[in-house]
Amino acid sequence: QVQLQESGPGLVKPSQTLSLTCTVSGGSITSSNYDWSWIRQPPGKGLEWMGTKKRDGTTYYSPSLKSRLTMSKDTSKNQFSLQLSSVTPEDTAKYYCGTNWPSDFGSWGQGTQVTVSS
Repeated sequence: QVQLQESGPGLVKPSQTLSLTCTVSGGSITSSNYDWSWIRQPPGKGLEWMGTKKRDGTTYYSPSLKSRLTMSKDTSKNQFSLQLSSVTPEDTAKYYCGTNWPSDFGSWGQGTQVTVSS
């Protein structure tokens, strides 16, 4: 089945933009079977849904993040990406990408740790 691998910087300075990429293998980013989501988990806290790009092209963002968040697909690279601007230490978390949140979460990968610190 589809596999996803998150990549990006492990350390980001406050006020900068965090850019993460989810590389898809075993399937196409354009597949009509999938919606694509980013979630995160701050240390000691639960999973937080960030946003979803639906298979029809529409995008939904968490109200608490929408002013800073951009998600996109790159069909030529078979990648799904996230940009989170103006980061603060409160954005320190493990970030995950995957299909059809929450139903497919059990098939998601291990995520990538991001620390916001100067």
